Amino acid sequence: MNGSAPIWSGTWVTERLGVRLTDAGTAADAGTAAGTDTGAGTGTETGTGTGAGTGAAGRRVADLAGLAVRRNPRRAHLVVSQVLGKHVPAGPHVIYAAGRLLGLRAAAVLGAEDPPAGDWDTVEFDEVKLPGGPPLVVGFAETATCLGHVVADSFADADYLHSTRRSVPGVPLLGTFDEAHSHATEHLLLPADPGWLDRDGPLVLVDDELTTGRTAEETIRALHAVRPRERYVLAALLDLRTAADRPRFAALGEALGTRVDVVSLAAGEVRLPADVLERSADLVASLDVPRPAAATTRAPVTRLDAGWPAGLPEGGRHGFAAAHRPALLETVGQVAGQVAAGLPDGARVLVLGSEELMYAPLLLARALTRLHPGEVRCSSTTRSPVLPVDEPGYAIRTRLTFPAHDGTDTGTPRFVYNVAGAGFDRIVLVVDRTGDTPALWETGGLVAALRGVCKGVTVVVIPDLRPAEQDPQEGTR
Repeated sequence: MNGSAPIWSGTWVTERLGVRLTDAGTAADAGTAAGTDTGAGTGTETGTGTGAGTGAAGRRVADLAGLAVRRNPRRAHLVVSQVLGKHVPAGPHVIYAAGRLLGLRAAAVLGAEDPPAGDWDTVEFDEVKLPGGPPLVVGFAETATCLGHVVADSFADADYLHSTRRSVPGVPLLGTFDEAHSHATEHLLLPADPGWLDRDGPLVLVDDELTTGRTAEETIRALHAVRPRERYVLAALLDLRTAADRPRFAALGEALGTRVDVVSLAAGEVRLPADVLERSADLVASLDVPRPAAATTRAPVTRLDAGWPAGLPEGGRHGFAAAHRPALLETVGQVAGQVAAGLPDGARVLVLGSEELMYAPLLLARALTRLHPGEVRCSSTTRSPVLPVDEPGYAIRTRLTFPAHDGTDTGTPRFVYNVAGAGFDRIVLVVDRTGDTPALWETGGLVAALRGVCKGVTVVVIPDLRPAEQDPQEGTR
């Protein structure tokens, strides 16, 4: 070790594409002299009346994210979170702390009295009680499904719903909205209770990143048309809106007669050269070429069908009531005990979620840290197509590609990033029963890909609750 600072994981993209991340209130690049500190800030944009004012950064953007190149003609770059548990394997307590700290930011603007303290080293957070009652919390698929869950955990008695890209026959559609720059644009809202929105209190919308705010604006308009309310809070790990986009929510609040606040853990701006799409396309064409599969051994694989109480949802696709949390924690703890019993002593373990299924895997990973003496990390598969570059200063070093296995958009490949070559002894893959298909297990599928990059794979299959199976008294207050 020479004592030099680690290379920021956005350096490669900055040097080749001219993409710059700057922190709010400064023209300096966010990645300059980037360190590894993941302390939380209080980046808030607090509005009065019908809209939001201007805000300032809390943490440095580069503390929380790096950069990669998208395989997407609409957007050249991807801001890669180091604390989300999606593209980059991270410690489960860090992932959970990020969501709870963001929840504390939301609670502060909603008037929480004496909110509990917390930082990145906090393991157990206290819940916040708001004087006017709990908010409803909605997370965006696919990256923020877990983040939204954890933000909801921050509030006593808060119910949660996340958007989804998986259509479910027989479930009425409450609403839909589009994410224009995304590789998969359509979001569906499919609560088991069609009246899920029909209750008082503020609504907290959670995403990993605010770029322009257009998707959030469209979502608020759609939800407000179904059930108007007085307060909305947008909570994101990173607020990267430009100065031109920042007045958007003040104007929206005035137009709808409501108030919209924005909170984040870090705030800044992405600055792009005019030719960034052309330069990105050239990079992808030159570097993203098929490579022959390396000769690998095939690690053993075991399957664990998780015992699961009837009526208990595994996540928020169809709504997750605050009353479900104790049972889910207990159930996941029991599954973790079964998984831990099969782990070699000291094994380095990755718990891998699958697309929108991220919250239960995170809880499983947290439980494993208490039961298993080895290192535990957590991440997830994704639909997001990204160029891998195995170079220092780049956020996506390796990629595994495999076909869809849940019957949704079957012609679109799926990916696992930063797992190949990471040296995991055991990978614990968590899928739901809809994703437990022959495509998951066949040659060329996800299980086969994982068997080539570790010493053993455990596949945990949990039920994905269908609305007809949910105890109706559990989903209401």
